[in-house]
Amino acid sequence: MKFKEKYSNVSYSKLNSKQKENYNFHKVASALANYGFNSMRLNDDWQGADFIAVHIDGDDMLKIQLKGRFTLAKKYIDKNIYIAFIENDTIKIYLHDDAINMMPDNIKNSKSWQTNGLYSWGKTPMFYKDVISVLS
Repeated sequence: MKFKEKYSNVSYSKLNSKQKENYNFHKVASALANYGFNSMRLNDDWQGADFIAVHIDGDDMLKIQLKGRFTLAKKYIDKNIYIAFIENDTIKIYLHDDAINMMPDNIKNSKSWQTNGLYSWGKTPMFYKDVISVLS
């Protein structure tokens, strides 16, 4: 039996949260491979990272946190963490501290940021376009 006769593409919406996280890891890792990175999943968050990506040059190692959307969090500040997420089937990645440095005052003064140390958007704000890289 051919593979496609037995298996079909999965519906992301039908996956549970752990399955979504695994799915997202493999999608992001695949995109990073195009840039010469080998990605290794971590059993528990190491220095805030869900996985590390090591470049073939042997000099660069990225700590990457997977998110469901564009997110800022106090717990990632000064940890040299990249945030990766998938938005509208597009893989996006950004250095968290670069985004923090652009945070507008209304977000800094929001209850979510002040109380929970967290702020996220359902759709990435345009004013962050200069810090986000789209992976293909």
